[in-house]
Amino acid sequence: MNRREFLAAPAAALAVPQAAAAPPNIVFILADDLGYGDTGPYGQRRIRTPHLDRMAAEGTRFTQAYSGSTVCAPSRCTLMTGKHTGHATVRGNVKPEAGLAAGETTVAGLLHGAGYRTALFGKWGLGGPGTGSVPNTRGFDEFYGYLDQQHAHNSYPEHLWDNQNEVMLTRNWFNQRQVYSNDEFTARALGFLERQGGAPFFLYLAYTIPHADNELGALTGDGIECPTEEPYQAEPWPARERKFAASITRMDRDIGRLFDVLRRKGLDGNTLVIFTSDNGPHKEGGHDPAFFASSGPLRGTKRDLYEGGIRVPAIARWPGRVPAGATSDFIWAFWDFLPAAAELAGVPAPAGLDGISVVDGLTGKTRRNRRTLYWEFHERGFHQAVRRDNWKLVRQGPAGRAELYDLAADLGETRDLAADRPAVVGELAPLLQSSRTESARFPVRKG
Repeated sequence: MNRREFLAAPAAALAVPQAAAAPPNIVFILADDLGYGDTGPYGQRRIRTPHLDRMAAEGTRFTQAYSGSTVCAPSRCTLMTGKHTGHATVRGNVKPEAGLAAGETTVAGLLHGAGYRTALFGKWGLGGPGTGSVPNTRGFDEFYGYLDQQHAHNSYPEHLWDNQNEVMLTRNWFNQRQVYSNDEFTARALGFLERQGGAPFFLYLAYTIPHADNELGALTGDGIECPTEEPYQAEPWPARERKFAASITRMDRDIGRLFDVLRRKGLDGNTLVIFTSDNGPHKEGGHDPAFFASSGPLRGTKRDLYEGGIRVPAIARWPGRVPAGATSDFIWAFWDFLPAAAELAGVPAPAGLDGISVVDGLTGKTRRNRRTLYWEFHERGFHQAVRRDNWKLVRQGPAGRAELYDLAADLGETRDLAADRPAVVGELAPLLQSSRTESARFPVRKG
């Protein structure tokens, strides 16, 4: 072929096959009991979160993201398994701690099978030693942190788990309080990122900030733990509120350090980072969630099925893929994470999930969607909530009266419309039964 023929040749005939895009790295950062209004991107003005502010400016802030439950263990179960609390194996916080079912697929196991390096640093809460349900048996190559959620109340523990080995933190013995667990989780996460290159990775960083030490709080009235009160030491606030704010700002600082490593190593452009919280804000350890307006415009807190207990801050960042500086009202929940991760990894999600892939929503291809979401809560009796589109039905107890709210017109759930809209109640009420199966481990209890 001469030069003239070459220039005239159809482009299709000369096209070189392009290699398939490499699956993205995934970093999922989970705060513990962080309220919808506790960070700058969601209206907080007294607690400083400059790195989350930047993350939101470089990514998308979701205003209708939901946790899996209003307390810890079931929320994390939905995140790991893609099943909501009507079908999840762990539906509540119980002792001894409940583990996942034998052979149950987790997002870590799925990604590990797809060639990802997987790591969890922080709080597991889905099974302790001898249960067969610890991170290393559920798809994580590396684990460092707490197995038990009650153990995780203490941010200065005397021991942690390094994979399946118990390691002693002697510098915390005899109430020395020299090793702050969340600093350890950040250090492990930074080390993990430093070692990456080549194969894709999944990092699940599960901080215990700003959860309280409930046992310490019961003894002293102040169960909020943080190594310093900086930068709030001069604020005329109660000491526990200075430490509450300081712990969030400390976590924010460390998230900034993670982004620094991703940028320096050239991993930034192909890494999806999601930041969110496992449920709404707590009122434990002496902390008052009203002090910083932790629920923002929402009604309720942790252990409520009103929006303040389950609607959570959620920011996604992935340069070039997730729209920068955007706010999205796309609806998604924790149980959507597994099928989304499966799509990103290019592998099928298991059958029988409640979640759906929300990759198009995370990347801005779909901005508005219609969903039916379900929650149940087994403490203080049995409570349920279902959302379909903008309607939300809440029932307090098996025989409780249904409350109906229009979230589009009444975000704070201040006006119960059940008496005014019986047809809507009639449409949603059957979902309280059809959305769930019975669980021998979590039977429905009255009262």
